[in-house]
Amino acid sequence: MERGESRTRRGEGRFLREGDSSGSGRGGSGPSGEWPARAGAAADDDAKAAARAARAARLAKARASRDAASPRPARSTRPGPQRRPRSEQAAAVRRPAPEPAPTRRFPDPRLTGLGSGLFCGAVMLMLGYLDSLMFGSLTMYSVLFLPVCALTALWVREGDLLTAPVVVPIAFAVGLLPVAESGGGFSGHLMGLVSALATEAGWLYGGTLIAGLVVLVRRVRLIARRVAARRRASAGGA
Repeated sequence: MERGESRTRRGEGRFLREGDSSGSGRGGSGPSGEWPARAGAAADDDAKAAARAARAARLAKARASRDAASPRPARSTRPGPQRRPRSEQAAAVRRPAPEPAPTRRFPDPRLTGLGSGLFCGAVMLMLGYLDSLMFGSLTMYSVLFLPVCALTALWVREGDLLTAPVVVPIAFAVGLLPVAESGGGFSGHLMGLVSALATEAGWLYGGTLIAGLVVLVRRVRLIARRVAARRRASAGGA
């Protein structure tokens, strides 16, 4: 009896062990029964990812519809103001001020020795004719002779300065031809010219003196400029 009961208990124990092992293999309450929970968590993750993808698609669609409803203004192709480089700005700042306009000066012609003689003789001859027609006075003619002498000495070039005091007395005598009184014939006309020169000798000497003084001043200034130029050249060479 006891041996039969022990065999029976052993068979029941083996049955129980086999049933436990078969139950655990089919998803029982053992360690291998955790896979349904993991499968559910993976399904939840997939669902969340699908929801996020759907939400992103909806947002993209809404943004596209908003952009289509209010399009952006076309970008202007007109070039904007370009910034000048600093070098050009510095050059513009350092640009020197414009020089003042040169003041108007009196005409300063330069006559040769022959040109100064022709100028003075022509002017005095014209003044002599005008004086004989309007006044007939040797004094008026002599007074006008003085500024003509000064202009002749001022306008002659530097290389022919010494010709001015020589040509002015000749021009004075030429201008006396229409003004001097003539008694008739060539000899009478010559006597009238000599008499006019004798009576107006003071004005003749005065005009010649004015021309000589102007020429002297110009000569002194010319020599001073040459000396200063030589000094500068010697200083620069040293």
